[in-house]
Amino acid sequence: MAGTSITRRSFALAAVAAAGLGLVACGGTQSQSADSTAADTASAAETKTLVVFAAASLTESLTEAGDLFKAANDGVDISFNFDSSGTLKTQIQEGADCDVFISAGQKQMNQLDASATSGNDEGLDFINHDTRFDILENKVTLCVPDGNPKTVQGFDDMAKKLQAHDILLGMGNSDVPVGQYTQKILAYYNLDETELANAGCITYGTNVKEVTSQVTEAAVDCGVIYKTDATSANLAMVDEATEEMCGRVVYPAAATKNAPQPELAVSFLDFLKTKDASDCFEKVGFTPLAEA
Repeated sequence: MAGTSITRRSFALAAVAAAGLGLVACGGTQSQSADSTAADTASAAETKTLVVFAAASLTESLTEAGDLFKAANDGVDISFNFDSSGTLKTQIQEGADCDVFISAGQKQMNQLDASATSGNDEGLDFINHDTRFDILENKVTLCVPDGNPKTVQGFDDMAKKLQAHDILLGMGNSDVPVGQYTQKILAYYNLDETELANAGCITYGTNVKEVTSQVTEAAVDCGVIYKTDATSANLAMVDEATEEMCGRVVYPAAATKNAPQPELAVSFLDFLKTKDASDCFEKVGFTPLAEA
């Protein structure tokens, strides 16, 4: 009997000891988990996110340049918002967080820049003018779907076929820079945009990527888009607009006055002037204007 009692006490003590070890082990696991969570929280707190609003035509090249910037700057992330410059301008003036704005035309930048020499008709003051510079030049091209079913040979031929109501042209909306350049081309040929649209000879896109898709999918017989978008989409370019036809296509860049990350915004703009960034832009057909 005594031996049995001792044995039972031994088992009981062993069970208590095991439970204690389990609690210690559990506590150690909880402690390690807490330490890991704290480390993750600290790491997240150290990460800075730069918000960049940029013309849709910059999607491929600026994303690549942004990856290079992030690789060279630990703890930095970039949130891109690519859309038509007109849409981005509206979002900025309505209070959207934005550190850097890159427009596909001077018009939208001027509308937000109180120090602009012209075009600031609304009196908006959202751009840090001291950081503003012209970063890139693009070209306006006439592109056709695979096989060029309507055999559109160039802008001259496009104008003749539009006048005869023989083709469907894809172009950007009037608040989109590529649409505004297209309007100048139509005016150059004395074509009535409203009449052509009413006759079903023109269809519109909300940004240059949408017009590019229309051409790629052969939803239109030809489309006016940037050289860079045509290059990225592997589209056939049958003509390139001259400066006389639509002016120069220059992209301005600047930090905003209300930038959540003002120092990081300036650093990113400086990086975009480097050869590494310029190489990304040149791949798709841009001409860098501000290489350091």
